[in-house]
Amino acid sequence: MQVAIPLFPRFTALDAIGPYEVLQRVPSVEVVFLGHRRGEVRTENGMLGVCCDATFDEIQAPDVVVFPGGIGTRVLLEDEVIRAWLTAVHPRTTFTTSVCSGALMLAAAGLLDGLTATTHWGAAELLNTLGAHYVPDRVVEHLPERIITAAGVSSGIDMALRLVELLFDREAAQASQLLIEYDPQPPFDSGALAKADAATKARAAAFQRSRK
Repeated sequence: MQVAIPLFPRFTALDAIGPYEVLQRVPSVEVVFLGHRRGEVRTENGMLGVCCDATFDEIQAPDVVVFPGGIGTRVLLEDEVIRAWLTAVHPRTTFTTSVCSGALMLAAAGLLDGLTATTHWGAAELLNTLGAHYVPDRVVEHLPERIITAAGVSSGIDMALRLVELLFDREAAQASQLLIEYDPQPPFDSGALAKADAATKARAAAFQRSRK
């Protein structure tokens, strides 16, 4: 089973690596990082590079697509190569998914028209302009349409565990969860917009502005 994770300049590392860590634990899963060209792609802050081992032209029939987000998605919204690739591969995928603002790319390709979807809260308004209907849920499934979207960054791990369950079975998902020792016990309870106080939201906004 082949899982394709597109990479692009200024992607968010955990959006891609979180699902990768979950999915690659299953022996029959092959995860391929792909992009416009082979070679290293740097994350949104430039501190980390991840290698694309294939191009979009080389991966034409993935079983699963996991499209990560990051500030770089805004530049890609008019990228005809990616939009055409998503439109071409989606009819044959088992699931086409996104993490964080990767949902913007699914929407730009017309895959979320009229559907509810989630993304990072900072991209919610933009997602609505692209034909989807944002909801502040951690994972949103449309199984008949074979579409799953995950909210910001860390939610990609949750979505990937659900994917393993859907693709294989519950025990496989639980085994993957155990292997990565995913047992969240955060020291703070500010991981969702509805839970964060005003000061935390202001600091988060300042951090976000510094990355643009």
